[in-house]
Amino acid sequence: MAVLDPNEIFFTAFEPKVQNRFIMYVDGIPSYTIKSISSVGFSQEEIVLNHINTYRKIKGKLKWNDLTMTMFDPITPSGAQAVMEWVRLHHESVTGRNGYSDFYKKDLTIDILGPVGDIVSEWVIKGAFIKGAEFGEYNWDNEAAAQNLTVTIGMDYCVLNY
Repeated sequence: MAVLDPNEIFFTAFEPKVQNRFIMYVDGIPSYTIKSISSVGFSQEEIVLNHINTYRKIKGKLKWNDLTMTMFDPITPSGAQAVMEWVRLHHESVTGRNGYSDFYKKDLTIDILGPVGDIVSEWVIKGAFIKGAEFGEYNWDNEAAAQNLTVTIGMDYCVLNY
């Protein structure tokens, strides 16, 4: 006969994490300009070990997915200028000079906040760099939309602190 655990059958209060409670810290980019960031994720390859008429699978390399960061582009401080300052550490368009990874790779932090503003979870993105950027769209017909930037970020790995 199964024994029921009261902790499993009665109401248990919980507070879910919500999408709009976060602060992202990027050196050189004001946090209040960061509108959204995609979720941290990864995929793992598989290695197939064949043997006669059968096989086994084992885990291969783990690959962290790129992040997509959307930013507001205020007039001052310019969001586009902040992104381009980071890009110039990767590659200088005027001279064609590329930078060392030690210069352009940064550690980013995403703090997930609770309902009273406390930090309930923290992701640290290690070795982040810009893979691509789109500086918005200009349109004579759209007078109410704020200008947004979209930045694709690659990284070495991520750490979930808590």
